[in-house]
Amino acid sequence: MDFDFDEVIERRGTHSQKWDKMERLYGVPAEDGLAMWVADMDFRPPPGVTRALARMVDHGIYGYFGDDSDYLDAIRWWMRERHGWDVAPEWIFTTHGLVNGTGLCVDAYTQPGDAVVLFTPVYHAFARVIRAAGRRVAECEMPVEDGRYVLDFDAWDAQMTGDERMLVFCSPHNPGGRVWSAEELRGVAEFARRHDLIVVSDEIHHDLVYPGAPRHLPMTVAAPDILDRLVMMTATTKTFNIAGAHLGNVIVPDEALRARFAARMAALGISPNAFGLHMATAAYSPEGAAWVNALMAYLDGNRRIFDAGIAEIPGLSSMPLEATYLSWVDFSGTGMPGEEITARVEKDARIAANHGPTFGKGGESWLRFNIATPRARVEEAVSRLRSAFADLQ
Repeated sequence: MDFDFDEVIERRGTHSQKWDKMERLYGVPAEDGLAMWVADMDFRPPPGVTRALARMVDHGIYGYFGDDSDYLDAIRWWMRERHGWDVAPEWIFTTHGLVNGTGLCVDAYTQPGDAVVLFTPVYHAFARVIRAAGRRVAECEMPVEDGRYVLDFDAWDAQMTGDERMLVFCSPHNPGGRVWSAEELRGVAEFARRHDLIVVSDEIHHDLVYPGAPRHLPMTVAAPDILDRLVMMTATTKTFNIAGAHLGNVIVPDEALRARFAARMAALGISPNAFGLHMATAAYSPEGAAWVNALMAYLDGNRRIFDAGIAEIPGLSSMPLEATYLSWVDFSGTGMPGEEITARVEKDARIAANHGPTFGKGGESWLRFNIATPRARVEEAVSRLRSAFADLQ
């Protein structure tokens, strides 16, 4: 199958958060700015997803969704075929995306005033949701060794106070792009057991692993002995660029944990939208698998071009990506204050990128760039960054 990832699709004026809000939020001009912040892609999803929506439109009635057996079977097939993970249908809850899923986990498994552990820097929505729920964030900063993040359990053991009730863990890691090893995942499990933490493993990027990178292991596969304290989160939305469906899966193998989560879902009256269910069912298919394989080959080319361009600018370095399409770039070698770095990127290069401090401790000198866009735009971004920092070269 051939998929065209080079096609430039105009998204301005389409209610795209990524493109239509960058001027207001970053001061990057809408007419010629490059939106490299929000984590959605500038590619169409697999054709089967569009066909599924077309069938709904042709039918013309948009009622409540019933009989989700095909949807559940599609999830189970995908997890088994792509990740070696057998999932029972009764384990699966469908939420309005995984930020919503995170909030539901915080609500179900902690109390106001409890602390929730994050290994930072990490996806910024976690801390936002935790704090909004009246819980505290316990930040455990990850050290960088040989250019990539590592887990420092000895240091973090000393930080724990006994008030922590949950760990939200990002696997693969966003923004660092790490695929954690089996040994590291077992270390996370042991850390959680030592401190009596429920682990919420956000694995939304699990399909977005590069050719030649280590294989992603679901936490359930790497550490099956902590199922009594483990909640898994997955989604089609990041994999297939259908984030607007607002659909995620919270998968809970343990019966007691499952009952607590089900109670919160029922109390809040949460049920999924039919459009998302049809899209996800179509995406988790052999055609969807072929599309993901082609996507990752294409993104591998983007990754190489972007990393090479960053490496040519003195003082800048990008963390090697094993997974995700989010390049994490360190500007500390420039010696510039954060305000000057962002001014050069936003005003001179006219690029909107996520600010590192929003990801927590350890993100202060970094910016996150979304490279899931046609290659011509990646090449243009590299050219603009070279010009913006030309005085260093």
